[in-house]
Amino acid sequence: MKQSIANALERRGYTNLTPVQEAVSKDDLIGADLLVSAQTGSGKTVGFGLAIAPTLLGSDDQFGTAGHPLALIIAPTRELALQVKRELAWLYADASAVVTSCVGGMDMRDERRALARGAHIVVATPGRLRDHIMRGSIDLTDIRAVVLDEADEMLDLGFREDLEFILSEAPDTRQTLLFSATVPAAIAQLAKSYQKDAVRVSTKAETAQHADIEYQAMNVSARDGENAIINVLRYYEAPNAIVFCNTRAMVNRLTTRLSNRGFSVVALSGELSQSERTHALQAMRDGRARVCVATDVAARGIDLPNLDLVVHAELPSSHETLLHRSGRTGRAGRKGVSALIVSDKLRRKAERILNMAKLKAVWGPAPSADMVIAKDEERLMSDPAWQDDISGSERTAVEALLGKFSAEQVAAAFLRLHKSGRSAPEELSSIDTKPKPRAPFGPSVWFSLSTGRNQNAEPRRLLPMLCKAGGLTKEDIGAIRVQDTQSFAEIKREKVDAFLKAVGPDGVLENGIELAQLSAPPAIAKETRQKPKFQGQRKPDGERPRKPRSKPDVAAPYKGKPASKPKGKPAPSKDHDINAAKPKSHKRKGPPPPAGKPNSKKNKARSNAPGKAPHRGARPNAKG
Repeated sequence: MKQSIANALERRGYTNLTPVQEAVSKDDLIGADLLVSAQTGSGKTVGFGLAIAPTLLGSDDQFGTAGHPLALIIAPTRELALQVKRELAWLYADASAVVTSCVGGMDMRDERRALARGAHIVVATPGRLRDHIMRGSIDLTDIRAVVLDEADEMLDLGFREDLEFILSEAPDTRQTLLFSATVPAAIAQLAKSYQKDAVRVSTKAETAQHADIEYQAMNVSARDGENAIINVLRYYEAPNAIVFCNTRAMVNRLTTRLSNRGFSVVALSGELSQSERTHALQAMRDGRARVCVATDVAARGIDLPNLDLVVHAELPSSHETLLHRSGRTGRAGRKGVSALIVSDKLRRKAERILNMAKLKAVWGPAPSADMVIAKDEERLMSDPAWQDDISGSERTAVEALLGKFSAEQVAAAFLRLHKSGRSAPEELSSIDTKPKPRAPFGPSVWFSLSTGRNQNAEPRRLLPMLCKAGGLTKEDIGAIRVQDTQSFAEIKREKVDAFLKAVGPDGVLENGIELAQLSAPPAIAKETRQKPKFQGQRKPDGERPRKPRSKPDVAAPYKGKPASKPKGKPAPSKDHDINAAKPKSHKRKGPPPPAGKPNSKKNKARSNAPGKAPHRGARPNAKG
């Protein structure tokens, strides 16, 4: 390892390299093309910085004067490209490297001026880099190394054509490194086309998906989704948290809701300009904001130093998206929590996504209001500030408070001030995942009603009618069976006397429905639906009925050659009087046909004399 890079790592606090960093920086891989499977948060940015350092620096420990770029780092999104630029800037700081960026959304004139001044490493997005190449503002003749970061995501976003163009413009002698979370067939084909004898690098970390991330799947009712998000944010009180949504509309809605509840929140979606996105991420890094609400594409590749919580406000569309979302936390050895907000209707989808991602989540309810309050008290009582000595500047104020107020008043005021800076938790509906079995109905009496299926009677209409007429509740009524001409209802025995008294001696309900008490349970016939027999069922030839014809028999046309459409005028129908006078509009224009035999060759096509139908098979005379 170059001494300048070793100094930068030591200054940054690196005592041990991650598995992927150790794997790609081995001496026997210097200058080799690499296809690396690296999970999000595994330290791959520093990893490919270490891998290309011998190729870029050679035998030197520092770069010379900046000219044409020596390395290209290509990332799928602007945020990831700018993040890679920051990482490589400190990694190569002692090597005097000039690192510049070319990303969409930035002023292209500034980028051209930076490239004209010279750069050792260029970090770019595919579309903007292709524009610079086609405009001639970047020279790739000195390129020694090309790195494709998040290669699978770039292909998913439709950058394949741009990547192929860029790689075809770079020198063939370059070192090419592909870093990807997964290696699907498209990535393997890209590596085969643009790498030479690529070495496949797989680390042990691949066998355990996100070992530093705790997955929590939280069951909530459909109406409590946003309330559950508020309670999750309050329960964990993470220094930085990101809430993922599927649409921009949901991002705007949730950002407004959290802002109104007192959270310091920023939004990150595709509709924002590059400067707005940069300011939002900077607010998260410097502590002015603690919650970021984002879409998947906008948050691709972002790295926040204290991101300990990821909340999936809406379930991702695939298990790959779940892994990329959750990979924002649990990075570089830090622990993180990934919380999925799952309504009852989406539980099966959540289980399917988790199984496909080979993840195990702890299922349970979302934090309740009482749980959030208890967690606040736990954090308050365990705060190390209680153990600190009273400083000299604080003693005067402490003595003044204790001299004016009692200890209880001071403690109560402190608790009120402590709570005033935090949003109150939300009350959530209780979710019972296991349906409660219905208790036995007990002794009952059956009644008959003079209405049935033929009168459109249904249990959902008979139940409220019985409750209203007899002063009952739905718990007092058991089974309701609807037959064709009458219906039967089961009523608890202890409620029968009050029921009959409320109905009256005539036993008539609304709409003239007559009610009668039965001495024994009715014999209810089970409804059986017989499947109708197929009318065209095959029978013996002697028994098979012949299907009646709806039209008279007509000879089928010759199948060897399609029947041609008759030319000339159609034959009159049977009920048409051929001797009737024709309308004026049907009269032939021009002189009348010459007299002669109707069947002569000359007049074959003109045989329109009264009493004769036109000959349909003859071809009209072209001279007529």
